[in-house]
Amino acid sequence: MDRRMEEVFGSMVFNDAVMQSRLPENVYRTLKRTMELGKGLDPSIADTVAAAMKDWAVEKGVTHFTHWFQPMTGVTAEKHDSFISPSGDGKVMMEFSGKELLKGESDASSFPSGGLRATFEARGYTAWDPSSYAFIKDGVLCIPTVFYSYNGEALDKKAPLLASMETLNEQTMRILKLFGTQASHAQAMVGPEQEYFLVDKSLYDHRLDLRLCGRTLFGAKPPKGQELGDHYYGAIKPRVEAYMSDLNEELWKLGVLAKTEHNEAAPAQHELAPIYTNAIQATDHNQITMELMQKIALRHGLVCLLHEKPFEGVNGSGKHDNWSISTDTGINLFDPGDSPNENAQFLLFMTAVVAAVDEYQELLRMSVASAANDHRLGANEAPPAVVSVFLGNELEEIVTSIITGAVYDPRTKEEMKIGVHILPRFPRDTTDRNRTSPVAFTGNKFEFRMPGASQSISEPNIVLNTSVAEILRRYADRLEQAEDFTSELNQLIREELTAHQRIIFSGNGYGEEWPREARRRGLMDLRTLPDAAPYFVSEKSVDLFGRHHIFTAQELIARNEIYLTNYCKVLRIEGLTMVDMARREILPAVQAYLKELSGLAVDKQKLGLSAAYDCRCITRLADLVEELDGAIDRLNGLMQQPGNEDHQQEAEYYRDQVIPAMEALRKVADQLEERVDARYWPFPVYSDLLFRI
Repeated sequence: MDRRMEEVFGSMVFNDAVMQSRLPENVYRTLKRTMELGKGLDPSIADTVAAAMKDWAVEKGVTHFTHWFQPMTGVTAEKHDSFISPSGDGKVMMEFSGKELLKGESDASSFPSGGLRATFEARGYTAWDPSSYAFIKDGVLCIPTVFYSYNGEALDKKAPLLASMETLNEQTMRILKLFGTQASHAQAMVGPEQEYFLVDKSLYDHRLDLRLCGRTLFGAKPPKGQELGDHYYGAIKPRVEAYMSDLNEELWKLGVLAKTEHNEAAPAQHELAPIYTNAIQATDHNQITMELMQKIALRHGLVCLLHEKPFEGVNGSGKHDNWSISTDTGINLFDPGDSPNENAQFLLFMTAVVAAVDEYQELLRMSVASAANDHRLGANEAPPAVVSVFLGNELEEIVTSIITGAVYDPRTKEEMKIGVHILPRFPRDTTDRNRTSPVAFTGNKFEFRMPGASQSISEPNIVLNTSVAEILRRYADRLEQAEDFTSELNQLIREELTAHQRIIFSGNGYGEEWPREARRRGLMDLRTLPDAAPYFVSEKSVDLFGRHHIFTAQELIARNEIYLTNYCKVLRIEGLTMVDMARREILPAVQAYLKELSGLAVDKQKLGLSAAYDCRCITRLADLVEELDGAIDRLNGLMQQPGNEDHQQEAEYYRDQVIPAMEALRKVADQLEERVDARYWPFPVYSDLLFRI
């Protein structure tokens, strides 16, 4: 098995081992320097790299290449070109030039641009990102690239992420130099835990809402949900195990470090977690993972749902973004060591994260905002919309001692006493975990638990990288001027923890009292995307992203328009789908059932039998049909209103008018589902979707 794994893992990746074996030594060293240190690429080596890449791919049966990029659609994009070139004798030869490797061209006006490109202004470019390995997917050589406009604006999710990595490295190295820490480069490390649902495709095909919207717009609560907790970490069903096995192998071929798999809290829900890697590779790998999850599910007669809330009343799907900073010398800057209270470097970086989360909480919230994720946050094991930081008992006690000046009494690790002598003994962790915290310190990293399952992890990591870099910049400015570094460092940490103590919260984020307590602390409760969107284009946001050359003011405005219009489009599709399903499926089904009941009642009365029960059922169903018809008309009327050119106002209209009308329609329809004979109900119900695999 070990030998087979060696043959499989990374077999479809133009990785370091392949480059080292196929490139001249000087070219390899130059390219490696670019990849590891973020140095500018030497264009003179492009032809050599391109030729080696092409030869390697052709040996594996590849005939086409593509510049693989990540536009603002949230999914990846690719245009395939073949390697063939005419040889002059009526035949062809296989060629791939450095020019083709370095740059491609795409129609920029056809992708979301937020007004940066007009319809008639089509030119856009893709540029090779040498920090990511090329790979073969579906028989095509995929070259990771960034996507930008004719005028140089970023039109994708990757270019700003690369910029945020550079600024985080720059400011981190300033701090490490002050501590005398040996390193030449630092980077954000990420491990995204990907949650998803699997449903039987034959059932999926009979649900218009799942096909068009990715989530169920109707569905009464089944007799059983996740109350028993029997699905979480339970034995994986054979059909799902077969799917996971195929998925792992395909991911391993592409160098994705798929590590952990298990059943999640909700029925039919599962999770895949990779080993940590740098934020750029982690983002690429997560996009590949989501694509393969959906593609491979179809081979097994399944459909993979990545929507944040595909089923009402059970656990939604998130993507916990485990974030840390590591150096090229292997130092994790969030590793507290055995004595975190004495680890000044750790305490400073921890303080920087606390300060960044507090100061830029609205941008972190916006980085995960969407119509889909708004459904998820604050319900069924998802963190609330209020951003806070959980540090754990030990670190909180250290923070308190720093703020108050009290002497800290270090904790000693106790042995776990389980009461069964045969079991091995092991030390108890010095802190518990908090599942309700949006940003939780989990031993040697911060886990940002708010991102949704379907979104790219680029946005939250752009905000994390940039906001922490900004705090580190301020710290470095101050500490570099200090006459007594140690004294100034201690004073800085105390001042910063005191100033940002309000963001630290270890209690129950689901509790009814927490929103009130959060408001008392001055924290923001931004429950929806329209609530958070204005902060993304605020003067504070423009200053942050402009200072670190991540986004210009115009790019922020454009991205904000994309987020707002996407919010409206998603809700419009959902609203129209609800109207269609209610009118063309639910109403006819209920009417047919009413006809049967009415005939039965008449037959009973002819025989002199009591039809009281039948009449009560008919009356209740008829009343609900009238309610349903009225709810359909109200929602449909709202959907017919002309769009608003002010995207913020239009998003608020959907939030305040359309969503309540959708909820009202669903409430009536779900009551009908509970009363109509199962033979008549027009589409699969929750007990089928969640429990039939």
